[in-house]
Amino acid sequence: MRRSRCLLPALGLLLLAACQKDPAEPAAPTPTATPSAQKMAADATLRWSNAVVWSGDLNSCRQGEAAATRECLIKAMQAGGASADAVTAAGQLSSAGELAFVSAWHDHDGIGVATVAYPFRANTNEGTRLVDAAGKRIDVDAVQLDDTVRADPGVQTLLAAHPQATPFAPAQAGGSTPLDNGGIRLLYRTPLRDCHACADVGQIQIGYDFDGTRHFIGQQVVPVTAP
Repeated sequence: MRRSRCLLPALGLLLLAACQKDPAEPAAPTPTATPSAQKMAADATLRWSNAVVWSGDLNSCRQGEAAATRECLIKAMQAGGASADAVTAAGQLSSAGELAFVSAWHDHDGIGVATVAYPFRANTNEGTRLVDAAGKRIDVDAVQLDDTVRADPGVQTLLAAHPQATPFAPAQAGGSTPLDNGGIRLLYRTPLRDCHACADVGQIQIGYDFDGTRHFIGQQVVPVTAP
């Protein structure tokens, strides 16, 4: 054991603050990110592509104590040959008890279109995410009757006749239209109903706009035109 360099005479008091650490003592190591923290950072920046797609058997997660849990979903995907990106994407989608994974992918004029499966839902087992050139993901099934949507004259007319009408996912693709400077607008239509089992009373069409480099620039209500 190394002796202290501080001397304490019996009859006098010296300033203990004058005691210094041995200069040969190594400095404490600078904290670095743990592998788990590094992995979490990488997961958060995952760019979705065809590599996040998986399809497989989830029967093992439909019964027993592990039924419909995130841990069971991840284990089943890994056992079913899912790629690391597919597992990460499923983890990003699965939160607050909602389990999901990407089941299909296609490209629409430079914009990624991911089909999201919700295997344990009682209803509405599919959804759609649009993925722009920067990797930003847009959920076309998240339509709400907010003030912006309600300001549309067509929506106001529909709600005047059906005040209880509510959007019910999933949205359906309604085609695309070109925008200035090489941009594109993808159209998705969401039905409106008075209840889940009720007949459709109308639909809201939202245009998702992307510039010429396929970066998302905004969305707006677009009137549905007769075919």
